Amino acid sequence: MKVHVANHPLISHKLTVLRDERTDSPTFRHLVDELVTLLAYEATRDVRTVPVKIKTPVTETMGVKLASPRPVVVPILRAGLGMLEGMSRLVPTAEIGFLGMVRDETTLQASTYANRLPENLACRQCFVLDPMLATGGTLVAAFNFLIERGATEITAICILAAPEGIAVLEEAFKDSGIPITLVTGALDENLNEHGYIGPGLGDAGDRLYGVV
Repeated sequence: MKVHVANHPLISHKLTVLRDERTDSPTFRHLVDELVTLLAYEATRDVRTVPVKIKTPVTETMGVKLASPRPVVVPILRAGLGMLEGMSRLVPTAEIGFLGMVRDETTLQASTYANRLPENLACRQCFVLDPMLATGGTLVAAFNFLIERGATEITAICILAAPEGIAVLEEAFKDSGIPITLVTGALDENLNEHGYIGPGLGDAGDRLYGVV
């Protein structure tokens, strides 16, 4: 598994404002939108393209366009929905699917309660959106769901990640043969006893949608 921490001053600045407990929901949503576009730029460096011939006002030349089948963007409901616009702005032609995942706060295990995805994901590049990689349970369940439908390449975009969650992902998919990449804005220190990232930014879903 490849892990890319997007070390950029603008990302660090926006993350600092996101972490601040005084940041209100409208500002939080706006910053998440901007951050995801920056992270998506890094995450799509290896997006598949094919050559195409075009004619400029001056002459003919060769360029590239996104290859078929189109990439699939999969936000994890509900918090991942707040990341969708930032991703779609960068890749507007991508197909969009949805996964509803819920984490049991006692066992910290994730389960799927809803999905809206293509039945066959063979040869599709899948980009999973989830603000926080904490225990890793949600992304493990999501990745397994996609792999069962034929996904052969998965990239997760997370605003923050914890070392424990990364270790869980690496262990879960070390023998899968599936290329998996994690792109994150920051690698935080640890998880607390409740499974929350520290220093973190709190519950991303609550802060996005104003439930505190």
